[in-house]
Amino acid sequence: MGPYAKEELLACVIARLLAGARHAAIGASSPIPASGCFLRKMSDPAFRVSLQQRRAANPFTEGSRELFDLAGQGRIDTFFLGGAQIDGSGAINLVRADGRRFPGSFGSAFMYPMVPGTILFREEHSRRTLVPKVEFVSARGEPKALVTGMALFSWQKDRRRFRLESRHEPVDIAAITGFEFDAPQQVPTTAAPSARELELLRGPVARLVAADYPDFARKVWGLH
Repeated sequence: MGPYAKEELLACVIARLLAGARHAAIGASSPIPASGCFLRKMSDPAFRVSLQQRRAANPFTEGSRELFDLAGQGRIDTFFLGGAQIDGSGAINLVRADGRRFPGSFGSAFMYPMVPGTILFREEHSRRTLVPKVEFVSARGEPKALVTGMALFSWQKDRRRFRLESRHEPVDIAAITGFEFDAPQQVPTTAAPSARELELLRGPVARLVAADYPDFARKVWGLH
C-alpha cells in the first residue's frame, strides 16, 4: 500500500468501473461506494449519483418505492450490494448467523437482477465472507464486478464464475477466498490512485462525503 488510505484506493477502483455509467444509486451505510461515485462525477458531470444516505435533499422523496420504480424503468444502471456472505455464483446473503439483517435485505432481491451494472462490494476479504455457497440466498443476479478490500473480480457470464482481475496487495488471493475463481497466470497489482485522483478525493469528494458520512470523512481525511 502506498502513501494513501485503502479507502482511497477502493474508491478509485469503483470510480474506474463506472466508466460509461449514467446513474448510480447508493444505499445506506456505503461511504466507500459513495466516494467512488462522487470521484467519477468529478470527471463526468453528467453522471448522476443518487444517495439514499443523504441527510438533506434526499433524491428519493418517496423512499425505496421511488428507487424501485426508477430501476424498473431502466433509469438506474449501477447499484451496490454487499452482505454477510458472497459466493462464487454471485449470490449474496444479507442475514447474519444470529438472524439479524444487513441494510438493504428487503430491496436487494429486486434491485440485483433489475440493475445491469450491479457491483458487489465487501471490504472484508476472508473465507468467512467469501464462501463456496451462501447459507441463505437473499439475492442473486449477474454482477458487473466484485470489489473487496484485497482484490477486484470481474464476472464471466458465459462461465458463471468470477475472474480475478487484480489484487491490491501481494497476497495469495486464493488462500483467503472461499470460492473458486479464474485468474491470469500473472495477477496484476491494482493501479494506485493517481495524483489527480487523490487531489479530487481529498478536496471536493471529501467535502461531499462529509455531509452524509462525517465519521468516515473524519477517519480517512481528517475532516471535522
